[in-house]
Amino acid sequence: MRDMPVRPDVVTHRRVLAIALPMTVAHLTTPLLGIVDTAVVGRLGSAALIGGVALGAVAFDFLFWGFGFLRMGTVGLAAQALGRGDRLSERAVLMRALLIGLVCGLGLILLQVPIKLAVLRLAGASPEVDAALAAYFDVRIWAAPFSFINYVVAGWLTGIARTGHALVLQVVIGLLNMALTIFLVLGLGWGVAGSAAGTLMAEAVGAAAGLFACARLLGYRLAVPRVVLLDKAALKECLVLNRDIMIRTAALMLAFSFFAAQGARAGDVTLAANALLNNMVLLAAYFLDGFATAAEQVCGQAVGARNRAAFARGLRLVLLWGFGCALVASLIYLAFGPMLIDLMTTSPEVRQAARGFLIFAVLLPLVGIFAYVFDGIYIGALWSRDMRNLMLASLVIYFAAWALLRPLGNEGLWLAFLAFLAARGALQGARLPGLMRRAFPDA
Repeated sequence: MRDMPVRPDVVTHRRVLAIALPMTVAHLTTPLLGIVDTAVVGRLGSAALIGGVALGAVAFDFLFWGFGFLRMGTVGLAAQALGRGDRLSERAVLMRALLIGLVCGLGLILLQVPIKLAVLRLAGASPEVDAALAAYFDVRIWAAPFSFINYVVAGWLTGIARTGHALVLQVVIGLLNMALTIFLVLGLGWGVAGSAAGTLMAEAVGAAAGLFACARLLGYRLAVPRVVLLDKAALKECLVLNRDIMIRTAALMLAFSFFAAQGARAGDVTLAANALLNNMVLLAAYFLDGFATAAEQVCGQAVGARNRAAFARGLRLVLLWGFGCALVASLIYLAFGPMLIDLMTTSPEVRQAARGFLIFAVLLPLVGIFAYVFDGIYIGALWSRDMRNLMLASLVIYFAAWALLRPLGNEGLWLAFLAFLAARGALQGARLPGLMRRAFPDA
């Protein structure tokens, strides 16, 4: 059972940080896993194996990222059930999302052959790298159901204000993944397959532990009447929410893919420089995503409780702390950016090129924080249709800005990406008052 119920009318600095900081740590473990996998396989001394693991990790990041709605949608639904004080709905949200996650995971397993062929074709690598990539894929794909269960569990725990539990589970999965990868690759000599098997085993253990944690919090009362679990209106709401988030995520993936493709056309040095700076951008995004998670929970619970004052205060506090941390990230990149670039590459040409575009990596956290936080607010409030439409509008602005700024070359590409992030934050901020009036008609 829940030890300390979280009141939706009490929104404090402490509560926002209690959600944001653990989830920041949890989010930061994601890029660390890829680094560890690459480093462990790198000890085998084969460039082809390193390339296969790197490409495999990227492929699954993109593939599974498309199913991020299992986490995001569950946060909003669970937070609103918590705000209403509806314990049956809390259980139903969890079980319904687990059902959808299992169907999606098993679907990927059934479609693994055409998916693998598509991944190999898109990779366009050498036969040696393709062989390593295929070996990695054949094992890692079986982790899909467990990964999606972990998405649902993380979202549900966050929605009911149990971010500490979500952090512990994420850290356990990460540490176990590292330990198993080292043991299977270097100890047992399983090679690339060992790296994938380590992830598979860690995800499976994490799923079992997560389900146990959820059962314990619910007093081991997991049963949900079939009529409630399969309620047509609730299922439709869940599927529509997930569809909108999936479209929004696909648009975001297209924006990043377009950025990478345009950088590649500018030459190897520019491509490498953009890749280094993009690592810094993604690291900052993972760091700031904790505040988006805080917005999901606090604002979602306030909407469920029909408490406009709590919603407004949560909005202010999350934006305040989020912008403050974004400013810290930008100052760190401004001061230590050249040193970070030197740590990531020894190429003089790439170093020089990356320094020339460093200012954009410095500015991105400050511009992007509004998009990140508003995404969290819209997800928690279940305003998925508006979030989807505004993301698509921002994507159009991105492409239009690129067309206008194309003569500036790579600088124009970075400026267009800044415009994309700024448009996301500005459009969602402009739409927010109307949505608040709709959500709180009596205020």
